[in-house]
Amino acid sequence: MTANATAISGLGAIADRFDHVLLDQWGTLHEGMAVFPAALDCVARLREAGKRILILSNSGKRAGSNQRRLAALGLPPDAYDGVLSSGEVTWRGLHARAQAPFAGLGTSCFLISRDGDHSIVDGTDLAVVSNMRDADFILLGGLDDDAAEPEHWRERLTLAASRRLPMLCANPDLVMFGVAGLIPAPGALAAFYQSLGGTVFFVGKPYPPMFAAALAQLGHPAAQRILVVGDSLDHDIAGGRAAGMLTLLIGSGAHRATLAHARDLPQAIRTAAGTAARMPHWTMDHLTW
Repeated sequence: MTANATAISGLGAIADRFDHVLLDQWGTLHEGMAVFPAALDCVARLREAGKRILILSNSGKRAGSNQRRLAALGLPPDAYDGVLSSGEVTWRGLHARAQAPFAGLGTSCFLISRDGDHSIVDGTDLAVVSNMRDADFILLGGLDDDAAEPEHWRERLTLAASRRLPMLCANPDLVMFGVAGLIPAPGALAAFYQSLGGTVFFVGKPYPPMFAAALAQLGHPAAQRILVVGDSLDHDIAGGRAAGMLTLLIGSGAHRATLAHARDLPQAIRTAAGTAARMPHWTMDHLTW
């Protein structure tokens, strides 16, 4: 039987259980407007307690871009120990071309990104083409709000699938916060492409390369002394669990519609998680100390 997640009021209650924290970005630290005041205070308290903090994000943009955005939202780079984005891990793989799936993708890509961002290919040997017909693969780094619905891409992706064009998805998130609320994220478009018969390679949470890169960046500490904090059972919790880390679910994020009015919160989380592999060790509503 799957154990219940323990509800806590703040990270201070379990501070003796971990030395390092992998903090999700969207839905945990902010929702695109400003870093939540309680989250800002929590990050400061974590540093005062001697914890190392790595922002672990499924953003398809590179680490530097995420750092600048966090600074603009109120969290300066000196408040934590680094950023590791799936876009950064993807860029490293495409730059090195040393292992699968990066080594066998070809040299021309059709790039789908947010805000026209090209940093995920800058400095690589990739040529970005404007037509999928001329591409060796599709590189999915992000989605603008007005292009988030998978149906928007049906015609082009149906053709790409018929050509057996692989897709490299640098952001596996299924939902993201748009202007009008939760909307499909790149992971949903990648899943749509799979439903059309397309092949997709994923980089980011919950996949092992993301957590292996985080361990390396932290200096390879014991996994059981690392706490993964995020708002997604599919990505943060499942990925942290698979890596042997501790996990905490922020209930006010991606699953808030399911959890907000639950009469029995532990049961609601159990139902949403489904299996022990997606069950958080702890839960709290917002990131607080």
